[in-house]
Amino acid sequence: MQVSRLKESSACELLERCGDPHNLHHQRGEKIHRPNSRTRDPMTDDDARTLVLDTDADDLEELSEYLDVLSSSTRLKILKTIERSPKDIRQISAAIETSYENTKKHLDRLMKIGVVRKEAGLSRPTAKGVRPVWKYSLVPGGLEAITRTLGLFANLRLTLTDEVLAERLASVRKTFSGEFGRPSPAVILLGGPEDGKVFPLDHDRISIGRVDPAAGAPPDQAIVLSEEYAAVTRVSRPHARITRHHSTGGWFIEDCGSTGGTFVNGRRLDKGRQHELHDGDLIEIAKGASGATLVFIAPGVVVPDET
Repeated sequence: MQVSRLKESSACELLERCGDPHNLHHQRGEKIHRPNSRTRDPMTDDDARTLVLDTDADDLEELSEYLDVLSSSTRLKILKTIERSPKDIRQISAAIETSYENTKKHLDRLMKIGVVRKEAGLSRPTAKGVRPVWKYSLVPGGLEAITRTLGLFANLRLTLTDEVLAERLASVRKTFSGEFGRPSPAVILLGGPEDGKVFPLDHDRISIGRVDPAAGAPPDQAIVLSEEYAAVTRVSRPHARITRHHSTGGWFIEDCGSTGGTFVNGRRLDKGRQHELHDGDLIEIAKGASGATLVFIAPGVVVPDET
């Protein structure tokens, strides 16, 4: 994630600043500071999926600045314009029908949050030849970083006491997903050497496990983690499995008898028992530094209301 002073922080580091991701706690019978929230039966399913992390004022201020940048339809047009190939300011200005000066201001703000970069290139040939120009392009993984950032704040159910900020976050995420949303759900790896890696869920049955050199090439329908995630079971005897139910369109995860266990929003799953996933659910494949933490992102899927 890249936001102002968080520019060099990993997604996992952000979670650690908000609260240790391996010690997330459930609120049971406590009032959650959210629009229209209320105290509910402490054993409801919604409570089991509610994560509340401590968030300091600086993080929320930076989130507000981040949303300011992404709430502009003009800036989203710029991201679409340079999504496939680098372009100079004049090309971008013509594509979005905005003045050169305003286009430059918009690009500066997008660079500030770390999703756009500029590099020297050559202009289009003219009668006078070519000249060096600055060309702007998306930072590799920039769109995924935005999806991850918005998903972490919105769907991990951080305690946003500012209702206006919470509403802005929901609005920006909905708009961004509409413009750049993935055709299928995905899980994003948080922390470790592969922090930020995106695994689209393109199959109905997907195994999760650590690479197994002795077993040869893993199947396409597998989420294969590197050796550094040592607490995760080898993929040849998968640690966990994600399955799509066509009858409901829902996605479910189950533990396959692993030693380290599989956890959803801090709650350990029973072996072989499927648990339905919801947009923003935090999945831990074993605990500790050698485990793997994933966030489930399902654009367009509405999380059930708590009221």
